[in-house]
Amino acid sequence: MDYNLLRGLHIIAVIAWMAGIMYLPRLLAYHADAEPGGEMDKLFQTMELKLYRIIMGPAMVATWVFGLALIYVNATQVRGGWEYLQQPWMIAKLSGILFMTGWHGFLGAARKKYVAGTNTRTARFWKMTNELPFIAAIIMVLAVTMEFGS
Repeated sequence: MDYNLLRGLHIIAVIAWMAGIMYLPRLLAYHADAEPGGEMDKLFQTMELKLYRIIMGPAMVATWVFGLALIYVNATQVRGGWEYLQQPWMIAKLSGILFMTGWHGFLGAARKKYVAGTNTRTARFWKMTNELPFIAAIIMVLAVTMEFGS
């Protein structure tokens, strides 16, 4: 596969994943103020489920698949070895990916708590934590584009 096509598909998948990962906490913030069992509660549950399963899940999988393919192509064809994985910029990128994947799982568990009626998080919590993925994305993009420490 052409390297630039692979890179483009990875970026598209990341954009879709980030859109969902940043929108779901906002939905959870609005959901926190909805009356349990009410019409809005059911509407938010439907919206959150579709966002999580139809957009976020496939986008995360595509991000990982294309990202791992890029790592392989970089090591075998572009950079001539796997040593670049030990560079500070790549460690920052990989750490960000692990954070995003963990955050994705955290959001999925939080969504299930709303469904079970056991949510204890406030709208304020979701509004404040909504910025964490964006901060991680900034760090990852700058790490890759600047390749600091190499």
